[in-house]
Amino acid sequence: MIRAVLISLTMGLAVPAVAETQVPQSQAEISMGFAPLVKEAAPAVVNIFAKQVVQVRQSPFTGDPFFDQFFRSFGTPQPRVESSLGSGVILSEDGIVVSNYHVVGMSTDIRVQLNDRSEYTAEVLLADEESDLAILKLKDAEGLPFLQFRDSDNVDVGELVMAIGNPFGVGQTVTSGIVSGLARSGVATGNARGYFIQTDAAINPGNSGGALIDINGDLIGINTSILTRSGGSNGIGFAIPAKLVAQFVEQARKGFDDFQRPWAGMFGQPVDADMAEGLGLDRAGGIVVSSMHAVSPFLAAGVEAGDVITALDGQPVNTPAEMVFRMSVAGLDSEVTVETVRDGEVMERTVKMHAAPDMPSRETIETGRRSAIPGLVMSNVNPAVMNEFGLPLSLEGVVVENPGEVGARLGIGPGDVLRVIDGTEILTTKDAEKALRDARKRLTLEVQRGTQRVVMRFRL
Repeated sequence: MIRAVLISLTMGLAVPAVAETQVPQSQAEISMGFAPLVKEAAPAVVNIFAKQVVQVRQSPFTGDPFFDQFFRSFGTPQPRVESSLGSGVILSEDGIVVSNYHVVGMSTDIRVQLNDRSEYTAEVLLADEESDLAILKLKDAEGLPFLQFRDSDNVDVGELVMAIGNPFGVGQTVTSGIVSGLARSGVATGNARGYFIQTDAAINPGNSGGALIDINGDLIGINTSILTRSGGSNGIGFAIPAKLVAQFVEQARKGFDDFQRPWAGMFGQPVDADMAEGLGLDRAGGIVVSSMHAVSPFLAAGVEAGDVITALDGQPVNTPAEMVFRMSVAGLDSEVTVETVRDGEVMERTVKMHAAPDMPSRETIETGRRSAIPGLVMSNVNPAVMNEFGLPLSLEGVVVENPGEVGARLGIGPGDVLRVIDGTEILTTKDAEKALRDARKRLTLEVQRGTQRVVMRFRL
């Protein structure tokens, strides 16, 4: 999860050497256009039809312009089937497919149609809402066409590219354009906060999860979103870099069902022009470290608060999103070279990447029927919990993982930190469990929600 100033991070597929690109050498080659390339690449791009069952509460005030906003949580839950349509890319002959989370992430019935109209059922191996990526496995698949990864760090602005997908459900469609920009980290796509390749190749609804390929037919990105006011393509589309997709495939093959990001254990913020001179920089750029957790791998490598991180493994980092991306593509258990500036002096350090430690024990507890708030699931705060809920690095105490039905009705939400219950300071889950069990006619909770302290009072 990325916050404005938070950097809280995580059968490999070989990345082939970049083939030399060439311009057409004759009129015959020009007249062929992209046709040979499309014939080779299109069979590896698939159409995805997904369904999921969601529970929808039917309120008597549904549709009322005033009361509906107050009674959305009331009524009996009713199942409803939601369908989605998108695209995917085959990445191995045994049927590993990548698509977007928003296409298949929560689906239970997934059907994949290939370019030759053959169909397969598929299951989700790994899905991550934050990156908007999902890895699928086609059942009983073998000998399928697939695309090779290209190292997306070697992509240049101005390169010719093609987007292949199924826009508006009309069938497989190919559009062409160029790479318009790189390192686009200031955009958000639904719940995804990331680092994108920008293209002017037309991308429309239904293209999500499709391929962005170079003129050698190699995959450089997965199409994910557009900037638009009308709902159609305005020539500003975004693709998730292939280098991150390769990490997803690697973790899926290892058996992970959630994407594991390396953890930085520090807060930081981009260096602007006003800050640069005071930090010993000749220009704006990099991320200045403002605070660090005691077990941060960067702290262990010698990085200190006040240092400016300018690059990871030789690649510049200027925003938290870039930092997350660079650590994610490096992967768990890897070592990265970090370039820092301290008092005008440039230094390099080696940092070992690892997940946020789940220590000390979170001691998760679910309150029982005799509790003032039954069904409340809570845990002690540790680095792993901080990472999951985006909590401050200095925070201690108890966090709500799931408020349960009663807690949700009272206004308690996931990520709320229980500070005080009926005048008792809460330091552990056992403290909270006892205080809720001992509550009688009235209950007072002091909860930290983000940077705010909220006081809740209830009659039992």
